[in-house]
Amino acid sequence: MMKIDLSGKSALVTGSTEGIGFAIARGLQDAGADVVINGRTQAKVDAALARLGGTARGVAADLGTAAGADALIAAEPAFDIVVNNVGIFQPSDFFDTDDAVWDQHWQVNVMSGVRLARAYLPGMAARGWGRMLFLGSESAFNIPVEMIHYGVSKTADVSLARGLAKRMAGTGVTVNSILPGPTLSEGVAGMLQAEVAAGKTLEQAGADFVIANRPSSILRRPATVEEVANMVVYIASPLASATTGAALRVDGGVIDSLV
Repeated sequence: MMKIDLSGKSALVTGSTEGIGFAIARGLQDAGADVVINGRTQAKVDAALARLGGTARGVAADLGTAAGADALIAAEPAFDIVVNNVGIFQPSDFFDTDDAVWDQHWQVNVMSGVRLARAYLPGMAARGWGRMLFLGSESAFNIPVEMIHYGVSKTADVSLARGLAKRMAGTGVTVNSILPGPTLSEGVAGMLQAEVAAGKTLEQAGADFVIANRPSSILRRPATVEEVANMVVYIASPLASATTGAALRVDGGVIDSLV
């Protein structure tokens, strides 16, 4: 039987006050890790810690800025596991999307991970063990026409993970990206509220959304946040020691590709 035991391992999950990030934090903690969560405001961090319970800690920092990354690194200088989950998305037609929107997506979705990898990977290598994970998206491969800027940032995350995996070759540190598809996070649930108010269950509204907007989905429904978190917890564990440089799909088959 496969048993994931992260006792004695420290883990950071960025952007983890709700949604997929919170589910990952809970999954890592349930497996025995010493977890640090992160959000932009102290109030959201405190509320998430109250939900999470246990011995988890939190750092309020805006990782879309270099100063925010520096503050987090100063507060928590070493981790065995880092999950770069923080991310933003904003539907906007290409011709209406200015440099500021592109830059914000680049800073939050890409540079946050660059800065944390630069800070934490050397320590992992020195200790001979570590896990660095990046939350990509099926949008890294299926660039969404309604938010090209977001898709480009997620393609960059997958490329970053692959490059860093090569850079960490032979150190005992693995680097991978995780590609969720449509997932029933709080944000998506909020987007579906009008349909729920009209009488649909949340699950039915989610399934209808996937069928209409991601017709290549094989699962035919959104994933739960726990389903995505399960993949992350496995990849973060000693059991996944031969998986590195991979883009691992939890997309319900949305990406129409054999690999």
